[in-house]
Amino acid sequence: MRVGMAEGLESKKLPSSLLATAAGWAQALCRALVCFWSNQYAWLLGVPCLRRAYHLWLAAVVIFGPLLQFYVNPRAIFANHHNFFNIKFVRSAWGWTCIFLGGFMLLVVYLATRKILLTIRHLARLAVGAGLWLGATETFLLIENLTGYCFDPVPEGILVNNLPDKWTCLHKGHQWHGYDVSGHTFLLTFCCLLMVEETSVFRRYLAQGHPAGVPLRLIFLLNVVLLALWNFLLACTVVYLYEYSHKVVGAAIATLCWYLTYRVWYRCQWSPGRPGTGLFLKGAPGEAKKRN
Repeated sequence: MRVGMAEGLESKKLPSSLLATAAGWAQALCRALVCFWSNQYAWLLGVPCLRRAYHLWLAAVVIFGPLLQFYVNPRAIFANHHNFFNIKFVRSAWGWTCIFLGGFMLLVVYLATRKILLTIRHLARLAVGAGLWLGATETFLLIENLTGYCFDPVPEGILVNNLPDKWTCLHKGHQWHGYDVSGHTFLLTFCCLLMVEETSVFRRYLAQGHPAGVPLRLIFLLNVVLLALWNFLLACTVVYLYEYSHKVVGAAIATLCWYLTYRVWYRCQWSPGRPGTGLFLKGAPGEAKKRN
């Protein structure tokens, strides 16, 4: 009887050991995949010529993407302003960008330097971006108010001249027609440019041997996924929504904001600094690891 009980216990332990082994293999496989893909995308985003090519890609999407509206289904879900992606993602694109990109910047800067003030300085670039986004939104509303007029939504389109601003016009049940610069195109373009600029430092971060565990690599990959989503939604926006000039102007203003900050102001000493400022040692890529 004791032999039978021992055999029963052994048979119960065997599946448990197999499950533990399979779980260990699965964990090792997931870790290897995370490391592999994070290394690949870090290399892609860290190549300057590829980043320039990406800027050309964004320009091509905004300029030539609207031509595809003649070949797509006008009843598609993305042609509706109130579609799921437009409500859940596009309108809150800056919030999603701050969560994922801010987490990446926080980990990269702090793990590389262990300096809280320098970490705050780098995160200040997100505060600058938020200010630019809010300022652009208010400017777009002002432009629409200054260039618009109020009318009744009837076939004749009767003007309502005694309502001088959009809010009052819509509140009274009328419609407002003005030059509506595409805020969605501005926001998606701006987020794409910022994410490419900020995540490009991960290649040098890995090359210099700074701590790069699975959590950091995962949040980097989440930024890559979010960047791909913004590109997709930008393409949908320029194909299905807004007028041509409204989209081009919105993207042009976003590019100008990115240029004036990352290419002009952040090069100055009295600025939050460019991505990677103060993080890396000068010299060979593996110098940091050797000194440790």
